[in-house]
This record gives sequence, structure tokens and C-alpha cells, in this order.
Amino acid sequence: MTCPHHPSASSGATEAIVRQEGAQLDFSHSMSYGDYLQLDSVLGAQKPLSPAHDEMLFIVQHQTSELWMKLMLHELHAAIAHIARDELPPAFKMLARVSKILEQLVHAWDVLATMTPPEYTAMRPYLGQSSGFQSYQYRCIEFAMGNKNRAMLQPHAHHPERLAQVQAAYEAPSLYDEALRLLARRGLPVPASHTERDWRQPYEASEAVEQAWLTVYRDPQRYWDLYQLGEELTDLEDAFRLWRFRHVTTVERVIGFKRGTGGTGGVSYLRKMLDVVLFPEIWRLRTAL
Repeated sequence: MTCPHHPSASSGATEAIVRQEGAQLDFSHSMSYGDYLQLDSVLGAQKPLSPAHDEMLFIVQHQTSELWMKLMLHELHAAIAHIARDELPPAFKMLARVSKILEQLVHAWDVLATMTPPEYTAMRPYLGQSSGFQSYQYRCIEFAMGNKNRAMLQPHAHHPERLAQVQAAYEAPSLYDEALRLLARRGLPVPASHTERDWRQPYEASEAVEQAWLTVYRDPQRYWDLYQLGEELTDLEDAFRLWRFRHVTTVERVIGFKRGTGGTGGVSYLRKMLDVVLFPEIWRLRTAL
């Protein structure tokens, strides 16, 4: 008698379940899971340059982050377009999804934080000048969120196609710009200086804009969808701040205060980014309520 815990018994039971469920096992004439997801290309893209065991972690961490950022841009662009058309329900779903993606990116730092300073030091010479500072997708996200800085176009000047994508994000209205234009269309007193401005310029907070948001927040029943928009933006920036903070702490844990491979001050540069506020009036109005 076969022991119920013997591997062959387990294997036999699994095969019986597969047969009962009618699972397709022969994909020689149809598209398979790997075909659909292009897994040969995706899983073949990890090419360590050093003999260090931990470089695989470093590569996978950053590649998966770029994939999540690709989805973030997909959702952000669609959300901005919906807000521009006064279609708020789908925009809310997309912005909530972006916040959840940022939660994933926050937890991803926990994995990279398992890399110790000596482990990183062993592979760092092989990185050359490559750095997350040069991520064109991250730069497009920052521009879409309103943190415009012309100097950040320069790291992509060597790649015309990438530069064109970053330039387009730099010149387009940001998520917050479109939110303010929506408030103005709804009759709230948002000044023209904030609805017809040069979208390439960094956003400057306005007392008038804060008063417009205060009108919404003091009467949420009347302005319910705009009130919800304000809270979706708050959730999004909250998640973005957490991602930035975990970035700083992870970098400090792994490399201390060494300069970044991309030439920045490393931790000192990242700490300065913690002070950037994307949707200032939505945060400031809470004091006045």
C-alpha cells in the first residue's frame, strides 16, 4: 500500500485533479502564459555585470520598480485626461490605484534593505554612472505630479526618444493643474494665474486657490465629487511621501552618505526632496478648517 504522504501519492492526486478540471497541458499550437507575458524577454533581462551574488537583487528591485512606474504613468495619464473631461468617477479609481502601486513600491524597499554595505560595495564599481536619478519614467511621474524642473531634462538629452517623452510631460498640465482647472469650471474662484499659466514652471501656492479648496471642504455635500478629488490627491501625495522617505532611509542604510553613482549627493539630495509639497493648498487648508 502506498503511504498517503509518499511523493508518488501526492503526484497521483495532483494529476487526477488536473484531469478532472480539464486543464489544457499542450500549448504547442496556441498562445501560452509565457508567450502572452513575454516571459523569455522579461526573465532574460537580468544580466549582472559583477561576480557579486547580491547584484541580482539590485537588478530585480529596480526592474520591477520600473514596471510598476510604467503602470503608474498609464493610470496617471488616463486620470488626468478624465479630470480634463469632468469625468471624475473613473479618475478616482485610477488615482486610488496609483496610491496602491506606491504602497507596493514602499514595501519593495524592505527587500533592498536586506543588502548590507559590504554587499553593495562589492558590486558598485560595476554600475559606472548609472543611477535611478536617470529614470525617465520617474521623471515623467514627477512632472505629471507637478514637480517641474527644467534641469531634469538634461540627464535624458543623450537619448532623443526618451527626451521627447520627458519633454512632453514637462510641458503638459500636471494632475494638480487639471484639478484646479476643473474647480474653475465648476465656478470656484481659482485665479487665471493658476489655470492659464506656463505649465513648465514650478507650481506656486496661492491663497486664492486655498480659499477655493476651503469652499469645497466646508460644504462637502454640495461639492462632494470635488471634495473626494481633494482626498484622492491627499492620499496620493501621502503615499508618494512615504515612498520618498523609505528611499532615503534605505539608501542611507546601504551606502551611508556616499555620493550617488549618478553624481548627486545621495542621501543629502534625497532628503531635500522630502520637503517638496505637490498639492500645497490641500494640506494647508486643514489648519483653517
